[in-house]
Amino acid sequence: MRAGPPRCLAIDHDDYHAEYVGRTADGRQFFLTTPFEPAIRGDDDGQEFVALYLFDSEGRFLEARIDAFGPRARMDRMARRAACDARLKELGELTFTRIEVEPFAIARFGTTFGLIPREPEDDDDTWWVTVEPGDYMAFTEPWDSGEYDT
Repeated sequence: MRAGPPRCLAIDHDDYHAEYVGRTADGRQFFLTTPFEPAIRGDDDGQEFVALYLFDSEGRFLEARIDAFGPRARMDRMARRAACDARLKELGELTFTRIEVEPFAIARFGTTFGLIPREPEDDDDTWWVTVEPGDYMAFTEPWDSGEYDT
């Protein structure tokens, strides 16, 4: 019998995709990231985003604050950087550190965002949780390792 998806997973702070994970002064947990829909037909499709995910102190999903910036080829990189900075600033005093949060999914801008569980395929019993859109971080057991694949 296959185990189900995790109730909670850890994300360790690092200098790469998990650069902006941690806790606010009031104990909430946060994950600021830059998800994307890849361009498939050229420079005019796809989409770049800034997403701030907030969780309570126990890791329960609270809300998503997501900004859209259009296709990567035409994106204003300075505006995206400013949005990241503004999202961090609105959190007030914070500490970059390991977080432990629940998987979630939320629809915005016609796509699904979140830490989304993926059922095992074929005879493999491995569950994954991927950061979407973009599938640029993938977590698997042990769920408390804090590590991810890219």
